Amino acid sequence: MQINEVTQLDRDGDVAIVTIDSPPVNALSAAVRRGIADAFREAMDDAAVRAIVLMCAGRTFFAGADITEFGKPPVEPTLLQLQAIVEDSPKPVIAAIHGTALGGGLELALVAHARVAVPSAKLGLPEVKLGLLPGAGGTQRLPRVVGVARALDMMTIGDPITAEAAARIGLVDRVTEGDLKAAAVAFAREMIGAPLAKIRDRPVAVEPGQFAAFRATNAKRFRNLDAPEAIIRAVEEGASLPFDEALQNERALFRGLVSGPQSAALRHVFFAERQAAKVNGLAKDVATRGIGRVGVIGAGTMGGGIAMNFANAGIPVRLIETSQEALDRGLGIIRRNYETSARKGKLTAADVETRMGLIEGTLALEDVADCDLVIEAVFEQMAIKQDLFRRLDAIVRPDAILASNTSYLDLDAIAAVSSRPDRVIGLHFFSPANVMRLLEIVRGAKTADDVLATAMALGKTIGKVAVVVGNCHGFVGNRMLAKRHAQAEALVNEGALPWDVDRVIHDFGFGMGPFAMRDLVGLDVGWSREASSSSTVREILNETGRHGQKSGGGYYDYDAQRNATPSPVAEQIVRDFSARQGIARRVVSDGEILDRCLLAMVNEGAKILDEGIAQRASDIDTVWINGYGFPPYLGGPMFWADAQGLPVILEKLRALEAAHGEAFTPSPLIERLAADGKGLATA
Repeated sequence: MQINEVTQLDRDGDVAIVTIDSPPVNALSAAVRRGIADAFREAMDDAAVRAIVLMCAGRTFFAGADITEFGKPPVEPTLLQLQAIVEDSPKPVIAAIHGTALGGGLELALVAHARVAVPSAKLGLPEVKLGLLPGAGGTQRLPRVVGVARALDMMTIGDPITAEAAARIGLVDRVTEGDLKAAAVAFAREMIGAPLAKIRDRPVAVEPGQFAAFRATNAKRFRNLDAPEAIIRAVEEGASLPFDEALQNERALFRGLVSGPQSAALRHVFFAERQAAKVNGLAKDVATRGIGRVGVIGAGTMGGGIAMNFANAGIPVRLIETSQEALDRGLGIIRRNYETSARKGKLTAADVETRMGLIEGTLALEDVADCDLVIEAVFEQMAIKQDLFRRLDAIVRPDAILASNTSYLDLDAIAAVSSRPDRVIGLHFFSPANVMRLLEIVRGAKTADDVLATAMALGKTIGKVAVVVGNCHGFVGNRMLAKRHAQAEALVNEGALPWDVDRVIHDFGFGMGPFAMRDLVGLDVGWSREASSSSTVREILNETGRHGQKSGGGYYDYDAQRNATPSPVAEQIVRDFSARQGIARRVVSDGEILDRCLLAMVNEGAKILDEGIAQRASDIDTVWINGYGFPPYLGGPMFWADAQGLPVILEKLRALEAAHGEAFTPSPLIERLAADGKGLATA
């Protein structure tokens, strides 16, 4: 029986089967909720029906609430009303789970009398990633099923768990290797006539000091975040309340989050990542090329990490180096990375060998001749990259794609030395390349549409957040980063100390400040002793052998465990440098540090947007959140600027321009949008 456009009600003897088919992920939209409610009423009114199975067609069980309904007036039945219908059913209800049961989907499954899942299913409450808490009883029912400790972990981390793991902790009652529908129907028949127990009626076991200990243990991870604390409060306060009052408390906490700035920012991030996959001017039907083998040139930190991405996705790699020593070192580091993952339980020993078996090391550049894609990860110098592309042009197939991992250099100048500039693209990975999610895909002036489409598809295959950017010095991320670095260095020259700047940037929400980050990467990266001119503090630090963490000192001093302390040596170098430059050092406020560092980035981002280097403001946010550690709960630099209000940003830029010169001359785009009362999101 067709109940509505997304709901089917069938019978298998005395068991009713309610099936939802609402592609792509069976989100709990108004139509889905209405269909389930009507189907359940029909089944409960049918005397021949003695049990009910709830399941989904397509690729997944309910993957969550319909996020597009957030902030809009509720449409009945609400999820809470639907849960009451299911939970109060006088006939046993079995939730049959495949794909993912996430958020509201799992909360709906938790009001069923039992849950059966296929082994590949995953279950979780990921609302924290949108700055929310589970708002349909998840904070109350999950602790009653799996215990407070596991429930807090699941909800504050937000990552799903496997069906097998869910079965071990009682979240799933049965895992079936066979046909899910048949297993659910059989399970339903077993429950006919048995007492119907509700999860809401189970007790919550709380240990003394448990919540305080959880807060203390996770203080660093929860820094500046509203949702984890709200989740803890919902569980903590709900444990001592009658269930219905605990639900009301949960809803009040949910409403506070959903109307707050952090959830708005995180929902923006969620949609921004999906919007980034849409490439302006690229037809949807452009054919992508199959990538059966990849060549990676350079087995250093970056090249090795790039190779791991493809091996992780099951794609064979040829890793090229110029010396056996360098090749052996690179392959050794890759193996150690995999073995570290195995020790942490993320891979099996067999997985390590399988992935290593996909990476073939060689000293012969000619061995990339049969590769579908060749990526260079050699020294960041134009002459070196151009020479390599000339050589590759004579080796690889005419239809193969040539990619540069350049961070700053002109992609068109690299492509110009090739006889097939239409087959050249930039694939800018971020270090460590096997960990960082961001992939800037640089579209050259002559890059063919099928090459761009293939790169985007490949980014998804290897688990990256791919963002298409235009060709300019530094593209999007590094171009903006350079402006922040310039201001950070100027602030230190004028009177701040490196740890002052780092503290302000860290307190804003970044994982670390610019000087701590430089110490981590290595101050000598891109530095040449022969070309050094003592013209910056960084050069002087390098000249004295202070290269950052790896040498035991840079801007900071480091102990054997690489714990940092402000360095008196670096401070003296800073003060001496200011004196030699004739700069009278002054007191620099935290507010000035924050404004100069952030507004330099925002202003440059607006220029990038105005020039068409980025397709949309949200793409810039996606780059900075996934590649540079901008706090997601602030939405990215462009979203943050809009939240401040562009008239406020413009006023500050003009004041900074008056004090510090053309580095803060406002972007014409900011001026236009501020005058029109619009934000960067509208550009």
